[in-house]
Amino acid sequence: MAVTGLGKVRNKRKQEEVEEVEKGPFAGAVDLEMHSEDEAEDEDREGDDASDDGDVDEFPEIDAASDSDEESDEEGEEEDADDLDEEDTLDENSDADSDLHIFPKSKKVVSNITGQTKVVYPEIEPDYDSDSSTEDDPNRVGNIPMHWYDDLPHLGYNINGKRVLRPAKGDELDRFLQTVEDPNSWTTAFDKNTQMDKPLSAEELDIIRRLQAGENPDAEYDPYEPTIEWFTGKGKEEVMPLSSAPEPKRRWLPSKWEKQKIMKIVRAIRQGRIVGSKPTAADKKQQFYAIWNEPPSNQPPPLPAPKPKLPTNSESYNPPEEYLPTEEERKQWENTDFEDRERDYLPHKYPALRLVPAYDQFIKQRFNRQLDLYLAPRIQRVKLNVDPNSLLPKLPSPNSLRPFPNYKSLQFVHTKARVRCLSISPDGAWVASGDESGVISLWEVNVGREVKRWNLGSKVGAIEWCPRLDACFLVAGTEERLHFFIPPNISPAMLTTTQSILAPATLPPTTQSSIKWISTSGAAEDGPILTIELPSASGLSRQLTWHRKGDYLASVSSSETQGSVWMHQISRRHSQAPFKKIKGAVQMVLFHPTKPHFFVATQRYVRLYNLAEQKLLKTLMPGIKWISSMDVHPSGDHIIVGGYDRKLCWFDLELSEKPYKVIRYHSRAIRSLHFHPTYPLFASSSDDGSIQIFHARVYSDLMTDPLIVPLKILRGHDVQEGLGVLQIKWVNKQPWLVSAGADGNVSLWCS
Repeated sequence: MAVTGLGKVRNKRKQEEVEEVEKGPFAGAVDLEMHSEDEAEDEDREGDDASDDGDVDEFPEIDAASDSDEESDEEGEEEDADDLDEEDTLDENSDADSDLHIFPKSKKVVSNITGQTKVVYPEIEPDYDSDSSTEDDPNRVGNIPMHWYDDLPHLGYNINGKRVLRPAKGDELDRFLQTVEDPNSWTTAFDKNTQMDKPLSAEELDIIRRLQAGENPDAEYDPYEPTIEWFTGKGKEEVMPLSSAPEPKRRWLPSKWEKQKIMKIVRAIRQGRIVGSKPTAADKKQQFYAIWNEPPSNQPPPLPAPKPKLPTNSESYNPPEEYLPTEEERKQWENTDFEDRERDYLPHKYPALRLVPAYDQFIKQRFNRQLDLYLAPRIQRVKLNVDPNSLLPKLPSPNSLRPFPNYKSLQFVHTKARVRCLSISPDGAWVASGDESGVISLWEVNVGREVKRWNLGSKVGAIEWCPRLDACFLVAGTEERLHFFIPPNISPAMLTTTQSILAPATLPPTTQSSIKWISTSGAAEDGPILTIELPSASGLSRQLTWHRKGDYLASVSSSETQGSVWMHQISRRHSQAPFKKIKGAVQMVLFHPTKPHFFVATQRYVRLYNLAEQKLLKTLMPGIKWISSMDVHPSGDHIIVGGYDRKLCWFDLELSEKPYKVIRYHSRAIRSLHFHPTYPLFASSSDDGSIQIFHARVYSDLMTDPLIVPLKILRGHDVQEGLGVLQIKWVNKQPWLVSAGADGNVSLWCS
């Protein structure tokens, strides 16, 4: 019977499908019903009558094939009806719903265990027509964490209570091959319930794309649709207020009813019929709690606050006599700053306790105590026992770096004025010094004997010997003039060469320039052999420097215009201004000892130019407010710069544009710096009247830093009118130093 009932259900569903096919699209649209053939004929007649009355759409034609299917279905229905009648006779207590033949028929059997009758239903075949379980999730574990099944061979249970086994998984190589072979593998998503990849529909992929693009996931949503004006237009205006009735008086008059209620309560309180609640006494019972319930802390317990110092005998109102300060100690205590005093009070003696006045520092001490408690750190600091000598750099002993000058050997005196400049001959035998009165003195280094004196009549700002060894002459700079002098007592061959350089027989062709070259060969012994007249308003020449070959001479004047720097060529008797425009006032210039480079020091910067290519190479930034002096190491890779703000900066030209080391040993402005041409020494002089001697060793290895060691402080010049040692020069081939001071003395320092 179960099989028969199941067949009836199948035939019934098949008949419904055929009816849906016969119904057609038009029938579905107008919701027509299909009846038996007689009813159809009646409806056709009625339809003909209706068609005569009005226009009615025609019914679509039905296929001939559908007629044959109908007939077969009708035969099947007749057979099913016979079987159904037989089943109805067997089961009289069946439901009225069984006539629908939707579910399979059940049967009653006797249980072998209990002996009672029970209803047994036939098993449902897993067919699409009979069950929709294939469309649902086969895993029916519910909304639980799926990691509970990680160690089990199954994923959960299906609707029948059977285990759902875990699908086989491949390794990473299989997954990679699957992504390569299957072009649609990227359109799948992993399902945790089934542990499988499920394909995503086009709608789901579109939602994912919209979410990644930051768009609205709903494709039908229009963010730019026109706004619906609910309260705009005729008849939609919202009238405010909602009621235009006048404000009643009860809104601002006090309520009489509330007044009556309050007065009733007041009379009851006065008569004693209402008594307020008495305040309950505080619970005097001790409250106990478990002190170990709080979790333990890993932090150390807080340190207690520092206790104030206890008073001593000196704070008594009647201290002993030895604690009372004297008048000198009282004055010293009053003149000392509050932070530097040993104690904040002075002991005072009173004859009786009743005569002690109020403590005037009470409020201040209480306030400081509160600040200590609030701001004092609760950390126990450990004092470090560090040897101060270990913090100092380890430098070699000065005795191991000899020779260097350490005492004054002789002294040459200019009696009229302070000595501004000096220069030493290339052979180291002669010293030329000039003072502000216009006197140039030539004297020997070894004995200090003056050999020659020239009086120029104006202040001498700079003196410099020519570095050539085949000629011997010096240049002195005064107001708007440069004078060339030939010293006496030189060999005839050197004299001839010097005269041919400064006063040749055939002069080179002159060019139009504001600078004039004037030769005075007749007065060469008593005066200059050659004079260069600088442009007017040039001022005093404060620096002269030679190129290493001795043909070019650079001069710096005191004027701050572009004509303050001039470069003179002796062989061609030609002068030119190398800069058309200068940023800042030029303080000093120097030639590079080995390369065609030119250093120009302005007030705050040092610029390095390439004379061959005529371009700026780099700008050094010493950080000095006003540069006063400068010198280049004989190797050409290092330079020292001094300033009026007491700084001495050492630059490594290959390293950086910032100073490698900054030295502050002078207490006043630095006036002069000079490297020794052969020894690893350099010196600096200052307005404090001292000369600092340094050992400066430069290594050929670029990875090794220069060694700078302070050696000696030489003091022998007096400071006059705020000026000390104005210029220093090293003696070639000897570790000797010559210094010129504002006191008019020129000193020679020997080792």
